[in-house]
Amino acid sequence: MKTNKFILVILLCLSTSLFAQSPKQKKIIQDSEIAISEFMKQNSQLKTHMADAKAYVIFPNVGKGALIVGAASGHGAVYQNGTLIGTASMKQLDIGAQIGGEAYSELILFNSEASFERFKNDELEFTAQVSAVAVTTDATLNVPYSDDGIAIFTLPKGGLMAEVSVGGQKFEYDGLEQ
Repeated sequence: MKTNKFILVILLCLSTSLFAQSPKQKKIIQDSEIAISEFMKQNSQLKTHMADAKAYVIFPNVGKGALIVGAASGHGAVYQNGTLIGTASMKQLDIGAQIGGEAYSELILFNSEASFERFKNDELEFTAQVSAVAVTTDATLNVPYSDDGIAIFTLPKGGLMAEVSVGGQKFEYDGLEQ
């Protein structure tokens, strides 16, 4: 009987946190889970990287367009030790020799608590970029693990884009309402 009550309490806690999410958050979380499985299909080593990470952020749908000046944005889900803890938004602005448009998913892994805290405090920003995309489907490691313990993987979804640009990605974290 105690086991049944314990399970009931756990289910109530989980359902309360699920119902506390907005429809937009639920859609982002659902799309993020699909994107994670797509990353895993494309790169079998990613499962090990994710298991070792302290936290990760998945942006399942990032859209970017550019003609000299480029802009991108996306929304994603934030996981710490494999548990969903919030959502995030990403905005990017850059300038340089660039033209085209693309859609992609982005996965950021944190192997350092300090880097993840900077992310949660909206203090993390990435700069500089060189890329070319012509509708590919490989999950590639764009940035090796930095000294801060951060790695970025992208999975192109489609588009045609060429760029050599300088700019940056800025992130905003929003914890789930409990």
